[in-house]
Amino acid sequence: MLPYIFAEKKGIHIIDLNKTVEGLQETAAALKSIAKSGKKIMFVATKKQAKEIVSDSAKRINMPYVTERWLGGMLTNFNTVRKSVKKMQSIEKMLGDGSIDNLTKKERLTLTRDKDKMEKVLGGIAQISRVPSALFLVDIGHEHIALAEAKRLGITTFGMVDTNCDPNKVEFAIPANDDATKSIAIIVNYITAAIAEGLAERQAERDEDDSSGDNEDSAEAKATRFEQKVDGGDDRNKRAKGGAGAPPKRRVPGPGAGGRRPASGGTGGPR
Repeated sequence: MLPYIFAEKKGIHIIDLNKTVEGLQETAAALKSIAKSGKKIMFVATKKQAKEIVSDSAKRINMPYVTERWLGGMLTNFNTVRKSVKKMQSIEKMLGDGSIDNLTKKERLTLTRDKDKMEKVLGGIAQISRVPSALFLVDIGHEHIALAEAKRLGITTFGMVDTNCDPNKVEFAIPANDDATKSIAIIVNYITAAIAEGLAERQAERDEDDSSGDNEDSAEAKATRFEQKVDGGDDRNKRAKGGAGAPPKRRVPGPGAGGRRPASGGTGGPR
């Protein structure tokens, strides 16, 4: 952390805010690009000072988050964790449609307790179906298990790094005080705003593509209708003229002129 320390006063290291601004802008640009591509970014902050700040910010931008206990294998053993999430969602469905009333009181109480426990730990990741593309950590020293799992899976890591941590452990480090609530709020809100901007740009591009596709379809439909109208007009003109293009009428031969013999009369009579 030596390059990020401005000075030392009475045994306390003071972080260089110029380095903080550089790291914050670089991190925000990278996270904005990830969000614009439609990938998920997981926020991890199990420290007491950061729980509420991170959970509120992640909910605003609809991103997964972990603010309680980090379960071992939450990333490396994601399929098993996903089964627990599905169990929690099935219990919620039973509570919603009233089918849980068919169970005994003891069974209802057990399922409700299990659901509350799982929602407390897994509620922030209930909406994701695969491993996130990036991890944002508040205090990489405190979240060392999550950091190790992300490195093992090759997930891009971002983090707030204090003077007691190694900034080389994450790919994008923000040198900042990760113990003060105000410091955490400033960093997280800035990051959240960048991600929201990336999501807004992605939505704008999708709307533009949809509108351009509708315009192309309408132009093609107009051209097709015009061609059909022209072809129909030509056919009507030909039928009106009835000239050389019209097929000749078929002549029906009369009796005695190559047609059928008359039923009576004549010299031959019936055979």
